[in-house]
Amino acid sequence: MTHLVAPTTDVQASFLAAAAEFEAEGRGGAEDQSMFGREKREHGRTWETPAGFAAYVQSLLDDVEEDHPRPDGWVPSTALWWVDGEQYLARISIRHRLTPWLREFGGHIGYDTRPTARRQGHATAMLRAALPVAAGLRIDQALITCDHDNVGSRKVIEANGGVLEDRRGVKLRFWVPTAH
Repeated sequence: MTHLVAPTTDVQASFLAAAAEFEAEGRGGAEDQSMFGREKREHGRTWETPAGFAAYVQSLLDDVEEDHPRPDGWVPSTALWWVDGEQYLARISIRHRLTPWLREFGGHIGYDTRPTARRQGHATAMLRAALPVAAGLRIDQALITCDHDNVGSRKVIEANGGVLEDRRGVKLRFWVPTAH
């Protein structure tokens, strides 16, 4: 049964398989500014080892703390993984507040589904399951953005009650209620 969990070392093998899938589609390089790209550059060299993967997981868990070290302009966030048993399928990150940059481009919530798990309803279900977590963080309306040509992500957002506010450059900006 698929469900959200805090990042865990229990899914290391399938997480590494998902990372290989992302890399096969060209993700993870120096120009990749996605969650996966940034984390691959910072932690990817040690993901293969149990200790390295555990350190990566702990860094995600620690990021909820206000005083946890992070790059300038970054805010605390809650990372959650969408799993089926020990199979890592996707991830979602809930940023606890908006900065000017997040208000324009990143939003409160970002998510990523491994290529072999796409178009199976996982992103829609994962976002639906994460919205109460956002509500618990006192986020009444979550800003979620996607590229204007990302039809799949747009459908995920709209299926969860997202209302389009506007388009800014290549980004569509939606407001999604966190409590239903």
